[in-house]
Amino acid sequence: MTNFPTAAIILHRHPLSGHSHRAELFLSLLGLPYTLVDVDVLTAQHKTPAFLDKNLFGQLPVLQDGDDVVADSNAILVYLALKYDDGRWLPRDPFGFAQVQRWLSVAAGQLAFGPAAARLIAIFGAPFQPEEVKGRAKALFTVMQKHLSGREFLVGSGATIADLALYAYVDRAPEGGVSLDDFPELRRWLLRIEALHGFVPMTKVPQKRAD
Repeated sequence: MTNFPTAAIILHRHPLSGHSHRAELFLSLLGLPYTLVDVDVLTAQHKTPAFLDKNLFGQLPVLQDGDDVVADSNAILVYLALKYDDGRWLPRDPFGFAQVQRWLSVAAGQLAFGPAAARLIAIFGAPFQPEEVKGRAKALFTVMQKHLSGREFLVGSGATIADLALYAYVDRAPEGGVSLDDFPELRRWLLRIEALHGFVPMTKVPQKRAD
């Protein structure tokens, strides 16, 4: 049973950030009360002294839970799982925990520098090499496609924070020019996550108006 916080949780985020979405998604799946505070990265609000007091790296998201301030999306997932969940989302046995950690490392590595980077180019004009990051994305998706063959989620028999850590940037890979057409197992996995009770979608990128 969920232990509700004594004060509302605050999530500082950017609505188009997959890192922010994974934290928001987990808060919703846990049924926790929370408030979203949007941080405008285009005007560098995340680099102001007030925000740097919350995260010295000046990165989103940041979670405030009473006196606890937690930066980094994967750290937020672990924090919430350990504080408000009984082991469903993050196994407590060493092997299960290690399997989840493996995918959290993928989220911070191959995912961030593959499909996430390709999307940053398309949306924010990030200075990455398009073909290089798209190649990393396809290589990652090929591995995930094989891993998900014959299983519903990345670790064990149910969804864990491993799935939440990878969901957004896989789902929005086409926004970065990386198609999911050749990865049916990934598309089915995305649908299973979207069917979870409490699922919330990430904000869609606004369509550019034609002049």
